[in-house]
Amino acid sequence: MQSKFHRVMSVSTALGLLAGVGIAGGMGLPIGIASAEAQDELNIYSARHYEADDALFSGFTEETGIEVNIIEGSDEELVTRIVNEGANSPADVLITVDAGRLWRADQEDVFQAVDSDVLEERIPSNLRHPDGHWFGFSTRIRTLYYNPDIVDEPPQTYEDLADPRFEGLVCIRSSSNIYNLSLMASLIEHHGAEAAEEWANGVVNNFARDPQGGDTDQIRGVASGECGVALANHYYYMRLVRSDDDADKEVVENTELVWANQDDRGAHQNVSGAGVLKNAPHKDAAVKFLEYLATDEAQAYFANGNNEYPAVESALDNPVLEEFGRPKLDDINVSVYGENQPEAQMIFDRAGWK
Repeated sequence: MQSKFHRVMSVSTALGLLAGVGIAGGMGLPIGIASAEAQDELNIYSARHYEADDALFSGFTEETGIEVNIIEGSDEELVTRIVNEGANSPADVLITVDAGRLWRADQEDVFQAVDSDVLEERIPSNLRHPDGHWFGFSTRIRTLYYNPDIVDEPPQTYEDLADPRFEGLVCIRSSSNIYNLSLMASLIEHHGAEAAEEWANGVVNNFARDPQGGDTDQIRGVASGECGVALANHYYYMRLVRSDDDADKEVVENTELVWANQDDRGAHQNVSGAGVLKNAPHKDAAVKFLEYLATDEAQAYFANGNNEYPAVESALDNPVLEEFGRPKLDDINVSVYGENQPEAQMIFDRAGWK
């Protein structure tokens, strides 16, 4: 098949172009996006920005003959655009990362329920919305890292990050980061809000520096000795492990990964997920796309392309991930991360976690 998919433009660029003609407000179709009358096409709004995802889109076209059009942007930009487009929206599928972001989108009533035997069979129930509004297709594990030259007894649990023995040693991202909000939401679910707030206060007391940077910056801080322990999603570390760059190799040599909470509930996991949009003009194609994402072929793209764990465990095919093993994982439904998100942010704010 000659054409596999085409990337239309970023949503910020598109919104700028369309603002002058009123299309962004729902008065017409965006440039380069298939209309509802077009056959065998699918319009995807994606907040995932990984080159490896190109293989997902191409693979779907090769499998089905359905051409794919992509508009990329942040989750906030895309959801705002979908809401503004209203019933005239050409968007069929929204893809984004983190169950907390999927919850935010669902709060705007942009998804429709999908009833699919394939998805119910392939995707574990705790990795999808209870009513089928969205489904998680890959998982990312937020876990612990430490510098063995600084820390003799590393933390084994998220709760350990609040232990006074790690005073002045903890590096972590800002509280507004969605990954930390979702982790806090899970702690609220497991321990209650009062205990979760005590934990937040303890972690703040243990900061090695003010929260800053992304997940890779936290790992590099551990390797350099600026921090003794840190928290980050596993795939950032796996990128460093797979890197040929000498500086990245040095970071890996100076850090150790600990899968969190292996003696109790398991490590905190989150998802990259997608849902069919309420006004999708190509609903059948959209459902086929979600079902394709649950195939072994597509699941392998997630695992190899971004070092995420596939939602379908049997599809794992990544030597580095296999080397580190698949840890015991917290099996609460990830939808609670969104439900508890507002309280999570208030707790962080009261704790002074900037």
